[in-house]
Amino acid sequence: MNKLAVAALFVCTCAGLAVAQPQAASAAAPAKASSVSQTIKQLEHDWEDAAKAGDADKMGALLADDWMRIAPDGKMETKKDALAGLKSGTSKVTADDPGPMDVKVMGKVAVVQGTSVEKSSANGKDTSGKYAWTDVLENVNGKWLVVRSEATPVK
Repeated sequence: MNKLAVAALFVCTCAGLAVAQPQAASAAAPAKASSVSQTIKQLEHDWEDAAKAGDADKMGALLADDWMRIAPDGKMETKKDALAGLKSGTSKVTADDPGPMDVKVMGKVAVVQGTSVEKSSANGKDTSGKYAWTDVLENVNGKWLVVRSEATPVK
């Protein structure tokens, strides 16, 4: 009878450990997603800071080489276009007040949506206002890069 009690205890202990494993893994997943979300939000703030400072090198490091965006006027803009405008001063952001951001992480891809109110100009035209925007990022060799963007003026 003693051997039977030990065997039952062993089976119960193993079953308890097996049940506990998935719970521990699922508890770690939200913490990791939260950490990635914070990293991506910081990247968005770094992008805003680079735009305000006119720092094309910093901005260029955040954008994938094939980055493109649909600009508020509906035109397509490439990384080369954006950096050239920043370097030449034809594209300026003098103030940017970001609103809340929502980050959805899906493995090596993340989507960020948010709003911002900015004071800006492009080609001598005032482009200041409130914008709703979406950025798509990809994790490339451990580094998050913006691969696509879109900004829409909010009336």
